[in-house]
Amino acid sequence: MKEKFNEKVIPVILKFINTKGIQSIKNGMVTSMSPLIIGSIFLILSNFPIKAVVDVLESTGIKAVLDQACGATFSISAMIAVIGISYSYAKLENQEPLNCAIISLASFLILMPSSKTTESGEVVGGIIDKTWTAGQGMIGAIIVGLIVPLVYCWFLKKNIRIKMPAGVPEGVTNAFSALIPAFVILTGTAVIHGICSIGFNTTGMEIIYKVVQTPLQKMTDSLGGAVLMCFTGPFLWFFGVHGSTVVGGIMTGLLQANSLANQAIIDSGVELTIANGGHIVTQQFYDQFINITGAGITIGLVMYMFFFAKSKQLKALGKVGIIPALFGINEPVLFGTPIVMNPMLAIPFIGMPVIACLIQYFALYTGICPLYGATQIPWTCPPIISGFLLAGWKSALLQLVILCVSFFVYLPFIKKVDKMNLVQEKNQPVEDEDEDW
Repeated sequence: MKEKFNEKVIPVILKFINTKGIQSIKNGMVTSMSPLIIGSIFLILSNFPIKAVVDVLESTGIKAVLDQACGATFSISAMIAVIGISYSYAKLENQEPLNCAIISLASFLILMPSSKTTESGEVVGGIIDKTWTAGQGMIGAIIVGLIVPLVYCWFLKKNIRIKMPAGVPEGVTNAFSALIPAFVILTGTAVIHGICSIGFNTTGMEIIYKVVQTPLQKMTDSLGGAVLMCFTGPFLWFFGVHGSTVVGGIMTGLLQANSLANQAIIDSGVELTIANGGHIVTQQFYDQFINITGAGITIGLVMYMFFFAKSKQLKALGKVGIIPALFGINEPVLFGTPIVMNPMLAIPFIGMPVIACLIQYFALYTGICPLYGATQIPWTCPPIISGFLLAGWKSALLQLVILCVSFFVYLPFIKKVDKMNLVQEKNQPVEDEDEDW
């Protein structure tokens, strides 16, 4: 089975994740992480868990400043994504990326609603609605961020451009080279907008949201979709493929959209619950609970090796891996134990994230723990601390439960590996009897 999987499946997966489109999405979405993490600091301060502190912030006007900073980060995440994705795509094609990113942003804005009706019935035009520059526009941003550079690079590869004589500054040359593809792309986008607005009384971004994004978000937010996502990462890791990269490249846009949709509910003054449209499966669901201490939630494995291992190999790995594991880095354990291609540890490694998914999904679905807003905690933040910063003590306790479960899930399997290593080190035959715990 392993040989067939390596020969038939792995090459297809590697070919898929190495396509320019997936690489561009992965690289482009990363560009939004810095402003989102900084924005999370303002968000935490603005929604401090102590009411007296919030009252002081409101009375002094500081809360309004913090909210403004949040709006300038979280509320433009789709705009950042469309710039980052298109820039990355053009760069992978060895074409000038900045003009491509600007054209993509312009196309994205053309497809967005540019007017809004107030409560009094007055229509206000000429606006950029932050509703569509954040969560609701995320899939539209990905689509525009892929299609625009595809067309842009085609024109430049075919040398369909305005050429400038030698000696003209590079910036001017690049600007004129982009004129023809920019004209075609922006004109085509305007035509699409005209068809949507005149023919269907809507916009391209609204159609994408209703037809594509909403069904995908519902699918990712289901228990089955969550389990499949949590299974796929470690399953691919077992065969040596960076499963976190594959899942992240495909799912990040949708998970971020779910997080931002939850934050929009909070910002509207409504309680964030499933009944009010809140999403369970978000970026935080995956980063802070499924990938906590690294793929496969291997902290239980590392704790055994650090405190209880008897073989020299596992003792050494425990000492090397304990600190990195607390910061979400477990490659030394994955390849040193090894877990990759090791059938002895396949079951706990693949099964633990699924178990964590079920525990977390139940806790959020039943309301035992709160749903997550848009607060982004760096994936390197140690567990318990990240849970508390994310949603308070209940989420921190949930992380602790998952970490404890991890130890007992890995325990019988790593005990067997430890015993086999110990016998091998002593050059003695393997015995089947296990020690009692």
